[in-house]
Amino acid sequence: AEARLPHLDELGIDGTLMFPTLASLLEERMRDDPDLCHAAVHSLNQWLFDEWGFNHENRIFTTPVIALPIVEKAIEELEWALDKGARCILIRPAPAWGLRGPRSPGLEEFDPFWARVQEAGVFVGMHSSDSGYADLSGIWEGRGSEMLPFKPNPFRFLVMTNRAITDMMNAMICHGAFTRFPDLRFGTIENGGTWVRPLVTALEGIYKKMPQEFAEHPVNVFTRNVYVNPFWEDGLEDLIDLMGADRLLFGSDYPHPEGLANPIEFADDLPESLPDADVAKIMGGNLKELLKV
Repeated sequence: AEARLPHLDELGIDGTLMFPTLASLLEERMRDDPDLCHAAVHSLNQWLFDEWGFNHENRIFTTPVIALPIVEKAIEELEWALDKGARCILIRPAPAWGLRGPRSPGLEEFDPFWARVQEAGVFVGMHSSDSGYADLSGIWEGRGSEMLPFKPNPFRFLVMTNRAITDMMNAMICHGAFTRFPDLRFGTIENGGTWVRPLVTALEGIYKKMPQEFAEHPVNVFTRNVYVNPFWEDGLEDLIDLMGADRLLFGSDYPHPEGLANPIEFADDLPESLPDADVAKIMGGNLKELLKV
């Protein structure tokens, strides 16, 4: 990695996003009580701010969680986080469970929230979460089958892997939110990148069948609004061809399986033909621009 990369300072790695992973489990457990969900999420955010702040020494940027079930409360939480200096917010890739059941966050009822996100220019991180897809495996394994951390289940893994992030991207595109708010910037975090090619292929196919249902080409929408944080073992060359180096983000979650013992060695898996300027973008420059640091 040292031979491949310029010095870290030259890469523009001036900050790191830190995601409260297990916080992503809260909303699913409270989906039948939206008011409780919003209250619990705010308590978590208050603790995160009290312990770390949302900008720790201009190096570590923690991400407050925004729950979407009640739009007005989501906007209130967003304003609170922005006032405390948040540079990125964490939103679960899942339907928003409100008083009337689940709805797509891409529907127009959420436009006031997305309008404020776009106006503020805050980056939206979509970390892999409990998105409620245990309901799908429950069709096969019984309704009492709950997703639990560190409890592997190969059938559930096969059913759920990449499903939530793919459905979320489809919802934001097909329900028009990314077209109504073209300056939204979403980052898919710890979801890998193997889902991107099938998504693009599916978007190409649906646009060919019913172009009249889209205000703009859905693939162009996806590559404009979305940044992808791939795993080191993903097909990085294909992802760069699809998304461009401007839309990939280096990340690490060591010691999880998708992490590397020396995270910076991620650069060694980038194509050898990739210019140093593009390596620098992926390894830190893109995130620096998104966080405005």
